[in-house]
Amino acid sequence: MHTVKDAAQITGLTEHAVRFYTDKGLVPSVQRDENNIRLFNEESINWLHGVKCLKQSGMPIEVIKKYIDLCLEGDSTIPLRYTIMMEHKEAALAKLEEAKRHIAHLEEKTTLYQDILEHRSPDTTNPRNWDKILHMHSDVFYSSSVRKA
Repeated sequence: MHTVKDAAQITGLTEHAVRFYTDKGLVPSVQRDENNIRLFNEESINWLHGVKCLKQSGMPIEVIKKYIDLCLEGDSTIPLRYTIMMEHKEAALAKLEEAKRHIAHLEEKTTLYQDILEHRSPDTTNPRNWDKILHMHSDVFYSSSVRKA
């Protein structure tokens, strides 16, 4: 049997995370001794590894709990567990696409900054300068003198 400290070292989790996951019911096989100290066997360590993997993939604790509850119900829940994984995968892919858009935007910004540093472009990134370059980008900059009809 392993202590919280042992379980943390074995799984690469913090002791706090091990306690948190057990308190949330994510380690169904954890046991307690007569002093209410958590004790982890091989199965408990495996549950912790599984929780760690799911958490690292971005899965929320509530969904991990639902997944674990389904695992405990047995093979009849495999279709539901598959659905959970597919939904999580789709959400992760959407986040990846969003991250790609962020990277593309940052690429544009760093190119702009490079142009500014090499004096090929005025500094259009600083709102303090916008009044000087308003003529260049009047369609994007706010101006109190522009009224919408």
